[in-house]
Amino acid sequence: MADDSRARILRTALDLFAARGYHTVSVREIAEQVGLTKTAVLYHFPSKSDIVAALVEPLLVDSEAVLEAAKRGRDPQAHRWTVVTGLLEVWLSHGQLLRMQMQDQALSADEATFARLRTIALSAQELIAGPHADFTTRVRAAQVYAALSDPIVIFADHPAEELRAAIVDGTRRLLGAPATRGAPAHTAAVEIPTTRPPRRGRPGAMTSEMIESARRMRDSGRPIDEIAAEFDVSRATLYRNLGKQADLL
Repeated sequence: MADDSRARILRTALDLFAARGYHTVSVREIAEQVGLTKTAVLYHFPSKSDIVAALVEPLLVDSEAVLEAAKRGRDPQAHRWTVVTGLLEVWLSHGQLLRMQMQDQALSADEATFARLRTIALSAQELIAGPHADFTTRVRAAQVYAALSDPIVIFADHPAEELRAAIVDGTRRLLGAPATRGAPAHTAAVEIPTTRPPRRGRPGAMTSEMIESARRMRDSGRPIDEIAAEFDVSRATLYRNLGKQADLL
């Protein structure tokens, strides 16, 4: 029950923050929307900033994982597209957080979070620009980075597939990259790396990495049914594995 309350608090807070902004929403209002007392909310999150930190953590972890994956290869072009397509997938899955950030830059209020966001931005732009990039190329990389996130906020009501294709097409144009042979630019095939664990042949088997990823999704407010479908396991299996993780803490 405690975990369910925590998830409901995060879901409600994210909806309110994204719609109206962090500073205009009070802990009391979040509590009333969830159906809890303010004291109960503060039991899970000692302050409103702690709610934001819990909301943003999965985005930070997933973004950092994309950058680490990009650095492993030797081909600068591969680095570029791993960053572009990887961050695009991360940000599409965290669209409400981006809309919250657009309201009043609340994600940057915490110094530690701001430092991680800044490092992600600078590292991504460096990988997009490539080694020994001149000033114009570095500026173009910064434009590409901004072009990945802003449309997700502005065109949030569009289907994800349509939005993804348009953003990739625009990125290719910015970088002067040709579309895949035989395919128009807006449908050019791009290998999209993801931090999402692969589906396993035996439903019900979850690795420690999958359990940790599932925990982050739960803590960010994702519904249990949705998380279970993500990993191709039953609700019972998901609850059992999340319970095992708690026993290990």
